[in-house]
Amino acid sequence: MSATKPLEGLRVLDLTVALAGPYGSLLLGGLGAEVIRVEAPGGGDIARNNPPYVGEDGIHFGVRHDHEVSLTTLNRARNKKSITLDLKSPRGKAIFMRLVKECDVVIENASEGVTARLGVDYESVREANPRIIYASVKAFGEPSPYPRLKGMDIIVQALSGIMDVTGFADGPPTRIGLPMADLIAPLFAVNGILSALIHRGKTGEGQRVQVSMLDCLASMVAEEHFDVFQAHGYPKRSGNFHDRLVPFGVYGTKDGHVALVAFQPDWFQSLTEAMGQPELANGPRYATRGPRMKHAAGLNTLIEAWTQQHTSAEVIHELQEKRGVPAARVRSPHEVLHDPVLKERGAVVKLEHPGLADIDAMGMGLPIQFSKTPVQFDQPAQALGAANSEIYRDLLKLSEAELAQLHDQGVI
Repeated sequence: MSATKPLEGLRVLDLTVALAGPYGSLLLGGLGAEVIRVEAPGGGDIARNNPPYVGEDGIHFGVRHDHEVSLTTLNRARNKKSITLDLKSPRGKAIFMRLVKECDVVIENASEGVTARLGVDYESVREANPRIIYASVKAFGEPSPYPRLKGMDIIVQALSGIMDVTGFADGPPTRIGLPMADLIAPLFAVNGILSALIHRGKTGEGQRVQVSMLDCLASMVAEEHFDVFQAHGYPKRSGNFHDRLVPFGVYGTKDGHVALVAFQPDWFQSLTEAMGQPELANGPRYATRGPRMKHAAGLNTLIEAWTQQHTSAEVIHELQEKRGVPAARVRSPHEVLHDPVLKERGAVVKLEHPGLADIDAMGMGLPIQFSKTPVQFDQPAQALGAANSEIYRDLLKLSEAELAQLHDQGVI
């Protein structure tokens, strides 16, 4: 394999905070880009105060001490060079624009209007570097249709409709168990950045890339035709089942739960045989998928009455191993995070602390495999401002006297 990562040679100026932005710059860093993360002196990312904290006494959920780091930061700040810079000061903004001239990409997810007030919005940055790719990840877009509303993940889930189609038909709307808006939007942002870089390679033109968390989730809600289903009397929430593809769901067993899929004719026939009720496959209610949708609740009850008589392993043996019907045990997060196969492939990786030999915590991996180039989040998170000297002295050629002055004035 080549020692060069796919994005090696690209330089990214990272103004992001929280999760939606930092996950995007984390991906770029794992793919090989040099990511320079800019925070205010003292730390500008609210995620630095997320418990649990890691220090010499291990991992805890108490009060953070000065020498301790949030586990969140150890996860999201990998493969990034940390610098401090006061963008509110004239000298800080001037230094920022010098950095812009040395970079290919700027990525930010500030609240609406913040970058304009600071003078680091796309129009200002483009004047310094017309070739820049300027990526903005916002909660609701800019201008926002909800100008006074803070763009937290749960708020975006609520507005997107995805919460209203999650949960059981007779229950309340349900938040997805992961911050999906925060995680999905940066995937679209990175796609947009890479596409803009390809366009720049063809034309020499930089441009702005805009991604809205709300737009991203809403586009996914549109994948299912909920408007059509509702017009025909189907509930918008179906819990652990997907009635359009019944049998398709999660069923209880003696010792847990299994997910199984048997909507294909041969799979359904095999399932009914395993249940000891082969006649179900030819009956008028269940023989074809249209009528089966209308009688999904009854069919799911019959299936679960059978699965509950067996352990998960027995159900999987009867279906997946003997008959080729897709079935799998519902695993816990702990099992997944310590799955040796997922560890080997780099989907989950052990987190490192720059000052500690070992911590017992797993982090997000980079789940992309290249045949020629290695990729991974292989550089631990830096201490705040750890790269100040490298970036300001080596990249911008500031003297030691200038660095000392900037530090004394609180600019860096």
